[in-house]
Amino acid sequence: MADMCSQFELYARVSQMTEQHNDQRQDGAKSMTLQINDEPLRPDDRDFVTALASGLDVILAFDHANPRMTLSEVAAKTGMNRARARRFLLTLNALGYVRKQHRHFELAPKTLQLGYAFLSANNYRTVIQQHLEDITHQTGESSSLGVLDGSEVTYVCRSAAPHRLMVITLAVGTRLPAVATSMGRVLLAQLPSDELEALLDTLTLEQHTERTITDKEELRDCLRQVREQGYCIVDQELDSGLRSLAVPAFDAHGKLLGAINVSTNAARIDMTMLTERFLPLLREKAQQIAHQVS
Repeated sequence: MADMCSQFELYARVSQMTEQHNDQRQDGAKSMTLQINDEPLRPDDRDFVTALASGLDVILAFDHANPRMTLSEVAAKTGMNRARARRFLLTLNALGYVRKQHRHFELAPKTLQLGYAFLSANNYRTVIQQHLEDITHQTGESSSLGVLDGSEVTYVCRSAAPHRLMVITLAVGTRLPAVATSMGRVLLAQLPSDELEALLDTLTLEQHTERTITDKEELRDCLRQVREQGYCIVDQELDSGLRSLAVPAFDAHGKLLGAINVSTNAARIDMTMLTERFLPLLREKAQQIAHQVS
């Protein structure tokens, strides 16, 4: 009987230790989860996955100017050696993201899933797209929604005006320097001052036209004005002949969704038309978006 009691005591003790061990593992897992913060990793951080970053670099190397490239061209554009670039290309090919045709590589349609994942996760696009199309209908000009991604503004929705020849080609997925665009400046003006200063410290302001702001103090003054007035007009600073107007777009809770704009040809639309006709329309659409998107 004593032996049986001892066995029960031993079993109970083992069970207790097992439960404690499991609790510790769960607590440890919780602690690991809590250690994840909002600060982006640096490339030299131990948690930074260099292989993943390199694979994405290979995908992003393909663009409008380089839709098809040889192994050597991919290696040169990404800064990799040929052996490393080859491994990434063959892996992406095996996964269905890259197609190989003789000596050339090109992106496969499956890469669209990467962009659609973002777009489908942001279901406000359907609502905003309708408003952009209405802006185009009322103005006869192209209208877009852009979001800030680092130092660039990325087009995520667009309504192109029919039969309008633009100075530069714009489409969903187009990335432009935020500091030289109306949408980009609207979004930069919404950043907390410390984030804005940290971003500006990393930038070299490139002169795209003779009108481009290249002085950082002048840019700061411009962004302060944009923040105060709630809109931005950029007149031929990115490309000669391109004039645009943008306002911020928020949801019902005041969260910034992006910026909506109208882009025009400077020879066709003057500044008075932008401020007196287009600006009230954009502001009206921004208010409607705020009421419809929660």
